[in-house]
Amino acid sequence: MIQFENITKIYPPDIVALEEVSFEVKKGEFVLIVGRSGAGKTTLIKLLLREEEPTEGRIFFEGKDIFSIPKKHLPNYRQKIGVIFQDYKLLPTKNVYENVAYAMEVVGASDKEIKRDAPKVLELVGLEDKAFNFPKELSGGEKQRVAIARALIIRPEVLVADEPTGNLDPYHTKDIIDLLQKINDLGTTIILATHDREIVNNLKKRVITLEKGRVIRDEEEGELLF
Repeated sequence: MIQFENITKIYPPDIVALEEVSFEVKKGEFVLIVGRSGAGKTTLIKLLLREEEPTEGRIFFEGKDIFSIPKKHLPNYRQKIGVIFQDYKLLPTKNVYENVAYAMEVVGASDKEIKRDAPKVLELVGLEDKAFNFPKELSGGEKQRVAIARALIIRPEVLVADEPTGNLDPYHTKDIIDLLQKINDLGTTIILATHDREIVNNLKKRVITLEKGRVIRDEEEGELLF
């Protein structure tokens, strides 16, 4: 489904963020990208979203070189990838329902489609009773659930989570990881970037370890060793 082929990313003047990174992600996989701060995890995600371009190498999504996609077609490509961030990125003046609905409005969904789909996604993430609460009224775990609902509402083929539990306590962290597991069980491919040892070692999923921009390990049921 996704193929990184000899990806190198160098930021001026000579900062090497990624160096000759190659790996594949199959449809329906749950893959963890791990590494210390500065290892290249976020750069890797930005490249997949085509927010950055590589210095060398290519990335394929469903067999297509993503850097050959014309700019006018980029929104269509990005709709296939839902993204969850550590800091939620919710709109503070919109309630939970409106935050989720906004993601559908952006991609041109009709009011009928929004009214049909938004309640279903809020139920999936366990927030149907918080639909009319505003972000300031939610816990950190609830805010992250809204962020997940907003990413899911556009029916992505891949869900990318960049340190989604970085601001959460252990209780809410388990909550969010359980939810990501549930979403994966329903067929969505998950790419989770984290440096949380407990998450990695408990999940027993495939682990790709980055160190100084290079892949140093790629293991099924891997563990975090640093």
